Amino acid sequence: MSWKASITKIVGENVRRAREAVGLSQEELGDKAGIDRTYVSGVERGVRNPTVKVLARLAEALETTPDKLLVREGAKA
Repeated sequence: MSWKASITKIVGENVRRAREAVGLSQEELGDKAGIDRTYVSGVERGVRNPTVKVLARLAEALETTPDKLLVREGAKA
């Protein structure tokens, strides 16, 4: 797996996990972040590579920080 594919998968898993933790649907997250639900779905599936600005909007909507969406769960800083 390439580095790009790996990071998009990590981001997707983290977005999904954070979204579920705050009790939002994909549509609700999209509304809060100002992006389409289908884009949220693509990010969560690892097929969309969000820009830094979109990552920041997702993080804000998820009440977290962008860096937490970039790190594999359980990875040491």
